[in-house]
Amino acid sequence: MKSSLPKVLHAVAGKPMVRHVVDVAAALKPERTVVVIAPGQDAIAKVVAPAKTAVQPVARGSADAVRAAQKAMAGFTGDVLILNGDVPLIGVETLRALRRQLRAKSKPAVAVLGFRPDDPAAYGRLITGADGGLDRIVEYRDANDDERAIDLCNAGVYAVDGQVLWRYLAKIGSDNAQGEFYLTDLVAIARADGRRVTVVEGQAEDALGVNSRFELAMVESAIQDRLRRHFLTGGVTLQDPATVWFSHDTKLGRDVTVEPGVVFGPGVVVADGVHIKAFSHIEGARIAAGAIIGPFARLRPGADIGIDAHIGNFVEVKKTKIGRGAKANHLTYLGDATVGAGANVGAGTITCNYDGFAKHLTQIGEGAFIGSNTSLVAPVKVGKGAITAAGSVIVADVPADALAVARGRQEKKAGWAKRFRASQKGKA
Repeated sequence: MKSSLPKVLHAVAGKPMVRHVVDVAAALKPERTVVVIAPGQDAIAKVVAPAKTAVQPVARGSADAVRAAQKAMAGFTGDVLILNGDVPLIGVETLRALRRQLRAKSKPAVAVLGFRPDDPAAYGRLITGADGGLDRIVEYRDANDDERAIDLCNAGVYAVDGQVLWRYLAKIGSDNAQGEFYLTDLVAIARADGRRVTVVEGQAEDALGVNSRFELAMVESAIQDRLRRHFLTGGVTLQDPATVWFSHDTKLGRDVTVEPGVVFGPGVVVADGVHIKAFSHIEGARIAAGAIIGPFARLRPGADIGIDAHIGNFVEVKKTKIGRGAKANHLTYLGDATVGAGANVGAGTITCNYDGFAKHLTQIGEGAFIGSNTSLVAPVKVGKGAITAAGSVIVADVPADALAVARGRQEKKAGWAKRFRASQKGKA
């Protein structure tokens, strides 16, 4: 990855890869979850909490990584799912299918997830027998030409009978091209023990792993396509789906319209009938029914947009509650504020919320009219129905229904411009 950030903490759809995997496993309601990490990876432990972590002191292969979790799994003899923190698109139905295989009448010891990628590349190959069971897994480096011609590949995801897992792991050696302890050797060990091993064939998308920035981009593209399909089938109109980007937790109501180029960051909830115009960026915001957002709007965390409110072009809203039917249509910054129902905020308005040390609140009452190019120096309150004159700098509260004018008096000097131009002739 060429990054100071651990690979599994790189985000996909706004969430670290490893958190995707932990969350999909949580959908099965496991008795315990253990994440194996390298020494010093406290950042990963924090992200996966409250899941337990176990440390693999030296990276000696996948089987050795699983063995590092043995103490944390002490006393557990149920089904064990072994997943990879860099395969974030694995689906809950795929995991359920693996568990069902372990409970089949043939009572296999291991169920392996297989898939058929467009390009098998360097994936390990699944070698099946005449009975349809899995005979062995051959790593690409160790495979011969005939074995490499097989297109059924190993996804690296396993379901194992917990009663035999640790006994089998103890038998795995490192006599291979890399001198590592391969988890794939579970298959041969189970077969030698007279136990059946089966394959669950999943979709190629389930097995997409990340080992480079390029592969991270491919996984991001795949999850975005998945999210777009989800919203399109759920009553959302995406005018140009390929240009709209979602977070893993985006929530959109019915009859929402999203124009091209919109980006949803984490923590966005949009109610029914909202229209989000082109090139808006939204994160950590709630948008109530019937609101119109954009184009080119930016809603930052804490933005709470009321029913039928309008947030227009080049308007930025942060930690601000916008009341029902209120409007801020042009070139405005609203931060740490409340805007009452029906209020109108003119172009160029700024809430001056930060004094260099702390943030302060601006309150705009119901039906107030904020003139264009007003600076509201917080903490300040504009009362219900009050008006601020265009170009004002408001530093004190404005009572309800009052007019506040806070600007320099205009002077007119007749003929001054003409005299000025005459004085400048020949100087250019």
